Amino acid sequence: MTTALPPALRPWATQLALFPEDLARHLGPHVARLSAALGTLRPRGEAEGGEPQGYDGLSRRGTFERLLVSEWLWALEAPEELVRRAAFGELSFLKPAFRQPQGARRTVVLLDVGPDQLGLPRIAHLALLVVLARRAEAVGAAFTWGALQSDPARGTHTGLSGTSLLAWLEARSSTPVSAPHLATWREALDLSRAPEDVWLVGSSRLGRLEGAEGMSRVEVSEPMEPGAHRLTVDVRPSARVPRSVVLELPPADDCLRLLRNPFSSNRAPSAGVPRTADRRIVKFSFSGDGRRVLLFSANGGVEAMAVPHSPRATLPKPRRVQVPSGQRVVAAGWRSKGGLLVLARHLGAYVMHGQVHTPKGFRKARYHATDDLSRPDTVGSALPLNLLSWVDPQGQEHLWLKDGKDRLFSLAPPTSLGTSALGVEEEQVSAMAEVNSRPVCVLRPQGGGTGRAIISRLKVLGEEPARQVPLNARQGEAYFGYSPSGAHPDAGLLAVRDKELDWRLFLNTGVSVVPLLDGHRVVGVVQPPAPSPPGLLALAPDQRTFHFFSREALRKLVVASGPVVQAAASHGQPVFGWLTQAGEFVLWDLMEQAVLYRSVPEATS
Repeated sequence: MTTALPPALRPWATQLALFPEDLARHLGPHVARLSAALGTLRPRGEAEGGEPQGYDGLSRRGTFERLLVSEWLWALEAPEELVRRAAFGELSFLKPAFRQPQGARRTVVLLDVGPDQLGLPRIAHLALLVVLARRAEAVGAAFTWGALQSDPARGTHTGLSGTSLLAWLEARSSTPVSAPHLATWREALDLSRAPEDVWLVGSSRLGRLEGAEGMSRVEVSEPMEPGAHRLTVDVRPSARVPRSVVLELPPADDCLRLLRNPFSSNRAPSAGVPRTADRRIVKFSFSGDGRRVLLFSANGGVEAMAVPHSPRATLPKPRRVQVPSGQRVVAAGWRSKGGLLVLARHLGAYVMHGQVHTPKGFRKARYHATDDLSRPDTVGSALPLNLLSWVDPQGQEHLWLKDGKDRLFSLAPPTSLGTSALGVEEEQVSAMAEVNSRPVCVLRPQGGGTGRAIISRLKVLGEEPARQVPLNARQGEAYFGYSPSGAHPDAGLLAVRDKELDWRLFLNTGVSVVPLLDGHRVVGVVQPPAPSPPGLLALAPDQRTFHFFSREALRKLVVASGPVVQAAASHGQPVFGWLTQAGEFVLWDLMEQAVLYRSVPEATS
């Protein structure tokens, strides 16, 4: 990927590529100044300290007690040459070795998200995360960070990504940081071991907390002067002299973008990737984990394409499977460890393109329906279907698919004796997905009859005995969605229809009811960048305009170029896509409010 950053900012190009170019240029000078103030992180092999353990090579510097014996010959044969070599640093000394503590080195950053640091100081926090992430990466150290007021079980991030930064932006707190907050993180990350590169980022209050002894600190303050538009950053390393840096802030509008959504861009939409008539996209779906998009072509081909992380990202080549003539694609799915799986019907049987994982390795698989009424491909207009994969602790891969009649099929593990069974496991399934590395589905209310469920249920697949979680919604149409934080522990962000126009959003704090306008069709649920609450993505009656419904005012997101025949949102990232009647396929980024990918049918003369 090319970059237009100045040469001085190239060391942080990977981290700054997360942001639009204009914001990256605003952050860049802050990053460079803070990097100079923090200094580099020395690789573990170069860090002196610990118990002496012999010698490790030669050095041009040292005490004369460690001067090589051969160098002492100059004192006997040519004393003037010894003096000259000493003056010009040409003497050789034994380099001492030290026993280093075991374990990989890491950098840990804990940021105050309380009232002392809300507002402009968080811009300095953002630049510090870029600096410290690159600083750790340069020496191969692990990079772990989080907000001090957050729960470490859910608020610990490794590496720097758009998703983790959005979660941090939303982690605002009205509670000032306290010693118990720090103690919780010390215990969760086991920060008692040394040496550790631990940084506390916040106000001067952090230095007075019990347990902060021996930790490095970065103190960020905003001058209380009329018209001042800058930040003062005091860098206080645990073993070096403190340094102070003054950061002149960018214009107010850009500060607002950095604080609310640092990934927004006014980038013009791309011209689109042309496709020949035989490779025209006729349907798409997101993979079980929401990280890939599956594209189904008119000629029976299936592509699994990684969803770009930004409009500026270079698209990797997609994985593609072309089924042989005489076969028809029934379902497809993507596995992070195993690649693309495509189930096709051949005569009366089903063949899997791609091997299925078993405790004894990967195996080819063929399937047969238990009876003609239990075939997943009886509704041709619903094809192709989604395949959901999960590997249990014993190494056996389990596969499910949902057909056009809302039946959930399970595919039995492959055997060496012949074909495996393909049968119905559940009826009335409205949605399925992989959430928190577990396969789950939503069961509609059964209604009528004694003992019948009159509300929806969430079922965790692959567990014995089966575990079901009641969902207080009485219609059952459901969508799994993306949320960086605050989602339901079992379902993630989940929207289920309760009444004709009322939808229930299930969160970790309870249930939120979102009403819909008549004539709109829900296509997904998502939590956009802060401070927006979670809400519903819906297609307007004109079949072109996408609206966002939440507890706040109705928002128009984007307008398609023509009538939309299919639309869906990913539950793994803030992205949704649509397919128009003319064959145009678009992926839209909710963070940057921009087109991530566009495919258009090739023009014919």
